Amino acid sequence: MELPVFDPTPDIRLIAADMDGTLLDGDSELHDHFWPLVDALHQRGIVFAPASGRQYHSLYRSFGDIADELLYIAENGAYLVRGTDEVGSDVLDADIVRRVVLAVRRLTDAGADLGVVVCGKRSAYIERTDPAFRAETDEYYAALAVLDDLLDRPHDEILKVAVYDFGPAEHNTWPALSAFAGEVQVVLSGAHWVDVQNLGANKGAALRRVQQALGITSAQTMVFGDFLNDLEMMDAAEYSFAMDNAHPLLRERARYVAPPNTDNGVVRAISAVLGLPWTGTPD
Repeated sequence: MELPVFDPTPDIRLIAADMDGTLLDGDSELHDHFWPLVDALHQRGIVFAPASGRQYHSLYRSFGDIADELLYIAENGAYLVRGTDEVGSDVLDADIVRRVVLAVRRLTDAGADLGVVVCGKRSAYIERTDPAFRAETDEYYAALAVLDDLLDRPHDEILKVAVYDFGPAEHNTWPALSAFAGEVQVVLSGAHWVDVQNLGANKGAALRRVQQALGITSAQTMVFGDFLNDLEMMDAAEYSFAMDNAHPLLRERARYVAPPNTDNGVVRAISAVLGLPWTGTPD
C-alpha cells in the first residue's frame, strides 16, 4: 500500500504504538527492523511509548536492553511508567473488582467459557488454571499469581479486570458486562478480551497526560492502533494511524492507514513520515 509522505517533515516528538495487532507481527514478535528504528528515534530526541492493554511487567520484559529507555502506557492507560519509575495510575475500587469477578462467575456457571484476570500493579491474579487459559495469560502477564480465590488475594492496587472469552467477546462477554458501564468502562480490547477499568482511564487520556508532562503537542505526536481500546488515542494525535488490519470503527477514527502489522506497518509508516531510510522489502 502507498505510505504517506509529508512535506515538510513533521516535528514529531512522541510516538505511541499499540502492541498486539499493531507493533507486533503475526507471531507476536517485534520486527527485526524495530530495533534500529527506535535507536534512530532516540537519537532525534523522540520518545517512544508502547501503549497496550498488556501488563507493565510484560511490556518491560519485551524490550530487553532498551526497556529502561521507554515510556509505558500499560493496562489500557491505567498505569504510566517511565523505565521503572511510576508516573501515574488509575486504581479500581475494591468493591467493583469484587462485583465484576462475581458477575463473571455467574456467566461461567450459566455455560460461558471465560477466564478472569485481576490486574494489579505488583502482579496479575488468576484462579482458572487449565492449559488453554494459561496459554493465553502466560503470553500477556510476566508477573502472574495463581490463587484459590480471586476475592482473597494479597494486598495490591488493582488497575483493571480482564476477561478472556473463548468465544467471540464482542457478542458474548462485552454485552453481558455492559451492565457495569455506568460505573466503569467495559472495553472490547481484542477478539477475545474484555477489559473493565475506571471511567476516563484509556490510552488517549494517558497520552494527553504524557504530552502535558513533556510539553509535547498533538501536532508533534504520532500513534498507531488496531482495536477499540485504541479509539481515544486516535483523538490525541494529529498523526493517527489505524493499521490496515484494524477494526472498522478504528479505521474511521484515524486520519491515516498504515500497512498491516504482518507487513511491519508501524516501522514502515514511521520511516516514511520521518524520512528515515527503510531497508526492508518494498511492496
